[in-house]
Amino acid sequence: MPQRILFVTSTRIGDAVLSSGVLSHLVETRPDARFTIACGPVAASLFAGVPRLDRVIAMPKGRYAAHWRRLWAETVGTRWDTVVDLRRSALAWTLCARHRYRLGPERGAHRVAANAAMLGIDPPPAPKLWTLPEHETRAAEMIPDGAPVLAVGPTANWPGKTWRIERFVETVARLTAPGAPFADARVAVFSAPGEAAAAEPLAASLPPERVLRITGERDLLAVYAALGRCAFYLGNDSGLMHLAAARGVPTLGLFGPSFPDLYAPWGPDTAWVSTPESFAELTSAPGYNHRTTGTLMDSLGVDKVEAAARELWSRTR
Repeated sequence: MPQRILFVTSTRIGDAVLSSGVLSHLVETRPDARFTIACGPVAASLFAGVPRLDRVIAMPKGRYAAHWRRLWAETVGTRWDTVVDLRRSALAWTLCARHRYRLGPERGAHRVAANAAMLGIDPPPAPKLWTLPEHETRAAEMIPDGAPVLAVGPTANWPGKTWRIERFVETVARLTAPGAPFADARVAVFSAPGEAAAAEPLAASLPPERVLRITGERDLLAVYAALGRCAFYLGNDSGLMHLAAARGVPTLGLFGPSFPDLYAPWGPDTAWVSTPESFAELTSAPGYNHRTTGTLMDSLGVDKVEAAARELWSRTR
């Protein structure tokens, strides 16, 4: 009888990617185990390629914790060897399981390290996702073979974390100018579905023969595979940034009203730059609303981002 492992992870794409290091450790150290993954609907496609996968349970949020009751109903009939809960719920204690692991309170550690510490894993395993052949085929359609590709993610899930698009335009122009690191590169402009209009000014600023628009793909593993065909990634703190870093692409993340100590891109070929102000300083202005307040990243200049990109590229070539 194979071990059954229930892995409960995030609704948000970035957190789900960061949790995949612990999942990969379990896949590698439990070769006979079979896996059930529970996560938010947006992140569900990330886990389609997990080895020995039984199923992915998407958890659309419901009123009065209805999503947790639905998950309990779908899992209570199984005798689990291990339940891993990164959502800090009480679910693990209501199921029949030999081993239970539940993420504790935030203590200032990077999320990858905190996830690993929950299971006593040291050093923390890097995030890792698994693709299927169809994802690699789709990636080759989005980014055909040819000149190297600079990938750019100029959007984010809320306005305050979004560096102004004009600054992305200027930075990319500098990085692709004659004699610059990406002088001969194509530029792939990535965004989540629904954010294409916000990313379009960057795409429109580039020569048509050099730009690749990857702005409507909903299969996250196809996006992950497409990022693997790129030479470098530059973008806001977002799920796309974490996908690029997990794929092993040299990744530069731009931070403002978020927490690089907890959510910086993970890996040896990554770096980040941030506004001089902290999250608290950026969000303390009267009338601040994370849904409606515009960018809070104007104190992060183009010169600083360009210098960081050149330094990371030089270090990872």
